[in-house]
Amino acid sequence: MPAKVSRRLVIDASVARAAGGEGTTHPTSKHCRDLLQAVLTICHRVVLTPDITQEWNTHQSRFARLWRVSMVARKKIYHANTAIDQELHHKIESSTVSARAQEAMRKDLLLITAALRTDKVIVSLDDTARTHFAAASRAVGEIRNIVWVNPGITGEEVLTWLQNGAKPEKALRLGFEVRTRRHSCRRGQV
Repeated sequence: MPAKVSRRLVIDASVARAAGGEGTTHPTSKHCRDLLQAVLTICHRVVLTPDITQEWNTHQSRFARLWRVSMVARKKIYHANTAIDQELHHKIESSTVSARAQEAMRKDLLLITAALRTDKVIVSLDDTARTHFAAASRAVGEIRNIVWVNPGITGEEVLTWLQNGAKPEKALRLGFEVRTRRHSCRRGQV
């Protein structure tokens, strides 16, 4: 029997903030709670840098705080001291001219840095930043293979993905582009 694969996951404070307790019924709160519970029971670990820890301390829900205590007790926290890669951050910010996109990406650069230094997996509810980083990945090759999943999106099946080893599936990577087939339509044809 093959050994279980353990991935180091960079989990954004947005997930920690949204995770509700056992009685929660809001779908996003439930999905975030279920994700954290799965990480606790499956062999995956959570990546915490000093910056990410500070974000979690500021924004985590009561459930997420108790979850973190359980993760520490099970030695499932991976502490990473990640120095800021100013050159990479400049490349990412320069990849877009929109000040709004730059600001959305700037606040989540700490996730990108941590992901690049570990197993290249980010779990976040922030689809705005995800979209901007995906666009930036066209010009910034270093971030193309980062997997970014959102537990709040039902169609992504994040729990199943975690249970199956959190493999870096191509469709979940920032650099994945959906190729659309171009159809030539003639007049009167659909």
